[in-house]
Amino acid sequence: MREVLRLGPLAIVLVLAALAGCGGGDADLTVYSGRQEELVADLFAQFEEDTGLDLEVRYGDSAELAATIAEEGENSPADVFFGQDAGSLGAVAAEGLLDELPAETLAAVEERFRDPEGRWVGTSGRVRVVAYGTEAVSEDELPDSIWDYADPAWRGRIGIAPTNASFQAMVTAMRLAAGDDRTREWLEAVEENEPSVYENNIAILDAIAAGEVDVGFVNHYYLYGLLAEQPDAPVANHYLAPEDPGALVNVAGVGVLTTTDRPAIARQLVDYLLDEGQAYFATESDEYPLVSGVEPESDLPPLSDLQGPDVALGAFGAELEETLALLDEVGLTS
Repeated sequence: MREVLRLGPLAIVLVLAALAGCGGGDADLTVYSGRQEELVADLFAQFEEDTGLDLEVRYGDSAELAATIAEEGENSPADVFFGQDAGSLGAVAAEGLLDELPAETLAAVEERFRDPEGRWVGTSGRVRVVAYGTEAVSEDELPDSIWDYADPAWRGRIGIAPTNASFQAMVTAMRLAAGDDRTREWLEAVEENEPSVYENNIAILDAIAAGEVDVGFVNHYYLYGLLAEQPDAPVANHYLAPEDPGALVNVAGVGVLTTTDRPAIARQLVDYLLDEGQAYFATESDEYPLVSGVEPESDLPPLSDLQGPDVALGAFGAELEETLALLDEVGLTS
């Protein structure tokens, strides 16, 4: 495997644990955000300006933040968990650390995009795609199934972010749709293809633009962030076939910690993400708003037309530990 950047899970947990002991005593609300700072910092600033409340936001990988919350338990300083994917949110819910949200809050979002037990709610949607370098490969050369990227023809040409929650969610979808054995075989074949390993989706897109790799598995909206900075970047998105596990339609979402001593303020942030935040996701981050009546401004396929694998996002939390173990066993995160 051609390694570009790797942060081991233990290293990230130690960093987050150190951060958990720092500062923040004067904030009205502490948010653990698995959404990257460059994607949502402006939204948090907008919330502070609109409400007069002060946030302390601690950024990190969603899966590792979920593990940190579980480790902290009743002593967690977090009031709100803003997760990058349903798996990390579900993992915190499975620990009994997310409160049930009010019915009127949950009703704002379609049932498939929220926790069946009402402990977290989706705030924006995203679809998994294969980003590709338009100068390195033409779209008609790209397979329409994630399974086909295990072919040796892709040796040294793929960028992945195995410690990133969105990649882990895709692997969970593959496990739920096709079973552990087939997913393990795919992961082993991808590892044998010597992929370049990156910290996150943004790094993968930068690598494709620079010609380091030909393709990468990412969420759809990262392309638009790249093009905003580099309008001529030779990168495009390839949407996989309907029902393919690699075409997973996932959500970022939010939940309120059971340990918070300011639940009303925490729910105020949740409602803000489902109100003013929807326009932000539609215009600033090029994601899919999940509340009816708000449409993305980018030239995206309608969310109603996207058909990922027949798996329930609410099941992802219980599967996260097994997914992480599988990635470690095949050598992608160890």
